[in-house]
Amino acid sequence: MAKNEVLHNMVEEPILWHDRKRILGMPISFTVYDVDQDNLTIRKGLLSTTTDEMLLYRILDLKMKQTLGQKIFGVGTLTLYTADQSNPTVELVNIKYPDKVRRFLGNLIEQQRNAKGITGREMYGAAGIGHDNCDHDGDGMVDIDLDGDGIPD
Repeated sequence: MAKNEVLHNMVEEPILWHDRKRILGMPISFTVYDVDQDNLTIRKGLLSTTTDEMLLYRILDLKMKQTLGQKIFGVGTLTLYTADQSNPTVELVNIKYPDKVRRFLGNLIEQQRNAKGITGREMYGAAGIGHDNCDHDGDGMVDIDLDGDGIPD
């Protein structure tokens, strides 16, 4: 099979949510956000484009923030805390309907974790949470949970 046939036969996931960073409530920037069934994709730039893709089940927590100015223009910022080492914090800046998007993403993330059989405890160690840099046993060494089981090694 030729390369063109392989690329032609690839099926793209349908986009479940799409928006772009807004300026004064208008979508006139060159930062685009897409969510499909498995991934969050962020594309930035006009002449030089950077694309960052993240698996949804790696998102650990969501935070929404709306300043007075954002409320006036009907936008807000979602901050995503992830288990991704290259991007531990991702911001979806000035998106429309941020509360609805936060709830939608939260439900989709839970669906992905359930489908893959991933529990919160498995994600706990992946993000480095629990690394409190304390000397629990008094030996002068910082105890760190290396295997993610919640018990410092």
